[in-house]
Amino acid sequence: MELRRRDYHVERPLLNQEQLEELGSRSSATGTLQWRTWFRCSHARARALLLQYFPVLAWLPQYPVRDWLLGDLLSGLSVAIMQLPQGLAYALLAGLPPVFGLYSSFYPVFIYFLFGTSRHISVGTFAVMSVMVGSVTESLAPDEAFLQASNSTVDVAARDAARVQVASTLSVLVGLLQVGLGLVHFGFVVTYLSEPLVRAYTTAASVQVFVSQLKYVFGLHLSSRSGPLSLIYLIGATGISYGVGLQHRFGVDVVGKIPAGLVPPVAPSPQLFARLVGNAFAIAVVGFAIAISLGKIFALRHGYRVDSNQELVALGLSNLIGGIFQCFPVSCSMSRSLVQESTGGNTQVAGAISSLFILIIIVKLGELFQDLPKAVLAAVIIVNLKGMLMQFTDICSLWKANRVDLLIWLVTFVATILLNLDLGLAVAVVFSLLLVVVRTQLPHYAVLGQVPDTDIYRDVAEYSEAREVPGVKVFRSSATMYFANAELYSDMLKQRCGVNVDHLISQKKKLLRKQELKLKRLQKENKLPKQAAASKGTSISINVNTSVTDIESNDVEGSKAKVSAGTELEDTAARGQEDAKAPDMSSLKTLGLPQPDFHSLILDLSSLSFVDTVCLKSLKNIFRDFREIEVEVYMAACHCAWGGHSKSSPGRGWGFWPRNLPGSTRKKSFSETGGQRCPGREGSRVKSWGLAISLRGGGQGDIPPVPGCSWGFCGSGETNSLPTAPVVTQLEAGHFFDASITKQHLFASVHDAVIFALQHPRSSPVNPVLVS
Repeated sequence: MELRRRDYHVERPLLNQEQLEELGSRSSATGTLQWRTWFRCSHARARALLLQYFPVLAWLPQYPVRDWLLGDLLSGLSVAIMQLPQGLAYALLAGLPPVFGLYSSFYPVFIYFLFGTSRHISVGTFAVMSVMVGSVTESLAPDEAFLQASNSTVDVAARDAARVQVASTLSVLVGLLQVGLGLVHFGFVVTYLSEPLVRAYTTAASVQVFVSQLKYVFGLHLSSRSGPLSLIYLIGATGISYGVGLQHRFGVDVVGKIPAGLVPPVAPSPQLFARLVGNAFAIAVVGFAIAISLGKIFALRHGYRVDSNQELVALGLSNLIGGIFQCFPVSCSMSRSLVQESTGGNTQVAGAISSLFILIIIVKLGELFQDLPKAVLAAVIIVNLKGMLMQFTDICSLWKANRVDLLIWLVTFVATILLNLDLGLAVAVVFSLLLVVVRTQLPHYAVLGQVPDTDIYRDVAEYSEAREVPGVKVFRSSATMYFANAELYSDMLKQRCGVNVDHLISQKKKLLRKQELKLKRLQKENKLPKQAAASKGTSISINVNTSVTDIESNDVEGSKAKVSAGTELEDTAARGQEDAKAPDMSSLKTLGLPQPDFHSLILDLSSLSFVDTVCLKSLKNIFRDFREIEVEVYMAACHCAWGGHSKSSPGRGWGFWPRNLPGSTRKKSFSETGGQRCPGREGSRVKSWGLAISLRGGGQGDIPPVPGCSWGFCGSGETNSLPTAPVVTQLEAGHFFDASITKQHLFASVHDAVIFALQHPRSSPVNPVLVS
């Protein structure tokens, strides 16, 4: 959309934090004790809880049968056709007999129909989950543990029974973890799994799946087709195998006996919990991450909301109840979900229909697939890995878009390939979190300049037209300041200001010590008692630091030493009787030290999102050090201190102010406003009591008028709304504000601080302490 040129005229008082709190009537936020509401009982609360944990009761009574039933029916049948071969095949990945893949395609799907909030994902067996389960079953129940002493062959029946017990117990444990995490609203844990991490992890898992299936298909040339035609191939392969007798004549490995009917529930083995808990947590997190990511994609596409915590509960109940009926852990299948959506599915009625179709196969038709070669199931698995293997193209796209994400992708992939799936996931998560910490330690630091005719401040190295305000340095970091980068923040601030602050302070202290020693020596040489010197009234004030302890304790105040002098000082005092005040002997100019070319430093805290004790100490040190070299420090643009619900983008924002807001001075247009013009800044006039801004910028189209409100445009990314003050509250709680650093040093915007600094170019040392 083309931007239309418009002029914005805003006049308001110059606001620091203290004035803003008065204008916005800031009050301390009182924390509500939510736990009190947990024990309240009412009909409305009971109904809300019931609908929250049983979403099917909310949408099923309102289900539009005429509009959606046909689409859900066709979608359910299409998904069931895919579910059948995938269930049989993915059971092989889990190291289990194929029939348990059918069980895992029935129970969890129907449970999710009752408790899930996504309308389009297809819950059931999934390749990544199956290979993670297979790594557990094969490690806890290896073939070597079931060798028969007579002929050194594997007792397949005993091995399969042990692996089924391990897989079902693992499913119960995964379900318990997911339900527990969902009930305590731990759904946010998936935010630590970034998209590059998940895609790399599933790609590495698909490679492991591919390699694991080569033993079944080595030497066979199979057509790479997928989709609903898989059922036709399955039926055809089963017929050929049965007619030719592949198992008896050529020893081809087939599915084997598929018992008709459902199996009774079996209690899990608690003795295995301790050995499975680590793998269970990894499987629980990965399964939930895949399901919620797909669920949110479909929800965004179709305009509804997915509750991440309820999804965690739904998946947990699916795995928990499924594990009792000897299912292995499941999640959401990408390929089946796409089929469910593309074939007209509107709700989880499609999932319920697919589960009923699988139930019919389990009860009546399962024995027809007993002669199906396992090589065909392996081919089905490999074909369904095509989508995940295509994720190798992420390397090229991430190389162009974001190489840090590419590094996460590569580390995750290599770690998952070289290590086991659970260890690979742990390494990937730790690496990505460490990378976040490293990136916050290496943010972008910038000295800001004013864009002409605006109140917007940008990096002078990036914007050639941005100019530094004479006498004022504006400094900004792209990351919040906390314990890991606070020291780097201070170092970069002193470096970008172009002044060796530490060296200047050291030189100043040395000269002051020399003066003090010289005065003491003169006093000692003349041997004049202090009382005589006091009676003649000969004294001189010198600003010095009282001790090194004052520096270490972050004292911002200077200290004034009153030193008696001898005969030479008497002459000096006599010559200075005409002066009302003694000269300041502690200033840089008097001491012969170079003065900074700026008198004010403004810290743009727009990126500050939280405050810790190290941040507080570092800010106080900055105030102390720069005041030592006669530079006053201000803070500005602390968005989180008064961020409301106004929309803004980085560096720019817009909001509105009611015309009847107390203290509003918007009575005249810009052309009617007189006052002092900022040096070198056209389009901005300043009064001693207020701020007038004229912005000749573009607005995106016409801005609709709001009755009783005046529109304004905020520079440097400010959003103007009434204060909620989380950061200011943290500053107050950390006792940051005191007599030397008050809320008058914190301004609503960078432009407010700049104008105030221009009106107060040089200040004397703050509150000196008189020391004899």
